[in-house]
Amino acid sequence: MDLGLKDRIAIVAASSQGLGKAVALGLAAEGTKLALCARGAGELQRTAAQIPTEVLAETVDVTDESQVNAFVEKVLHKFGRIDICVTNCGGPPAKKFPETTTADWRSAVDLSFMSTLFFARAVLPHMKERHWGRFLTISSVSVLQPVDGLILSTAVRSSVRGLVKALSNEYARDNVLINNVCPGYTATERLKELKMDFGSQIPLGRVATPEEFANVVVFLASERASYITGVSIPIDGGWAKAL
Repeated sequence: MDLGLKDRIAIVAASSQGLGKAVALGLAAEGTKLALCARGAGELQRTAAQIPTEVLAETVDVTDESQVNAFVEKVLHKFGRIDICVTNCGGPPAKKFPETTTADWRSAVDLSFMSTLFFARAVLPHMKERHWGRFLTISSVSVLQPVDGLILSTAVRSSVRGLVKALSNEYARDNVLINNVCPGYTATERLKELKMDFGSQIPLGRVATPEEFANVVVFLASERASYITGVSIPIDGGWAKAL
């Protein structure tokens, strides 16, 4: 199936490793030109070197609106347009509610919600003007079914889910499709470090590979996903029960 992604221009945030990197490589395999950002310069450049298509790589703190805006301007200067934007960030720390502080909550809001908002404000006007766009957020399956000890992620990323639904309604007539992708347990380096048998909790009996997650994001970014907007899609092997 031709996904219609050849020569499209895509931003992928937090793409030096993990799920963001898998999404970047998946898009590049379809011929998409990439603009990558992350906080760590060394790992980001190593990822950029693996991209077979034209690529821009910049160190960006996604919690800083001025840095996000400057990055988006560089992308527009280099490529002339932005077709796809995939927002992504690391998750807030695992804590029970009594352990959380006001500083924890403010940091989680900045990391998970405000970073998404900054990218939305920066790229959606350009997509609207061109009457084509895909804006995708990577959150967590915890927005669909809470995970014990992840109250910061569950609460704050649920606000991202609400933002996506509201924005999808506002931009649908402009052919800008906005969706939220919710990874479950996935075999990233972070999960491997925990050395726990997460697969036993999943109906499919195993955790996902980053590539399996990326496949869904790539499809949603494509021409073939032309009638999907405003949804939060779990990629969790059937783990979530409250959909």
